[in-house]
Amino acid sequence: MDVSSHQGDVDWKSSWDKGARFSYVKATEGVHYRNPKFTQQYNGSLNVGMIRGAYHFALPDRANGVQQANFFVENGGGWSADGKTLPPALDMEYNPYGDVCYGLNQTAMTAWVKEFSDTVFARTRRYPAIYTSTNWWNKCVGGSVKFGVNNPLWIAHYSSKLGALPVGFDFHTIWQWQAAGLFPGDQNLFNGRIEQLRRFAAS
Repeated sequence: MDVSSHQGDVDWKSSWDKGARFSYVKATEGVHYRNPKFTQQYNGSLNVGMIRGAYHFALPDRANGVQQANFFVENGGGWSADGKTLPPALDMEYNPYGDVCYGLNQTAMTAWVKEFSDTVFARTRRYPAIYTSTNWWNKCVGGSVKFGVNNPLWIAHYSSKLGALPVGFDFHTIWQWQAAGLFPGDQNLFNGRIEQLRRFAAS
């Protein structure tokens, strides 16, 4: 599962009973927005037994990667090696407020993502997972840096088959395959078994 304030107070036990075992919860956006439902969603998912993590919606035209990473980490985007916390995640996608690539060329966008990733790593000792779609990433970021070496890929592709991955990634860790379905929010599949999910959360 992945949820934001749009889902409100989530009935986590119901989702657990239906088979959900992990969730990403939106924590922040830009350097101005904090999810008002974050505590209910982040702690609620943990309390029913889920492995959960936090994600940040990037607005690269509003502030640099360092500033947004710090805002994220300070407002829920941390990580601990407790086996219950997914790595922090960076949501990179089409700009809902304007220019598709936020007015940045590939060189500038690549530098922005690297700034964010390096700052999160410096503060949490985990490289963030990157949520994106192949089309947006290839258009706006490109492949001058192979982010897949350090950053787990959380790929958005609404289909029964995965399709091509973004340039710079050789495999995916999580696949967001439906925008709606059995659980509140978007529907996601982990690329592995539950034991591997636990290792992913702990290492």
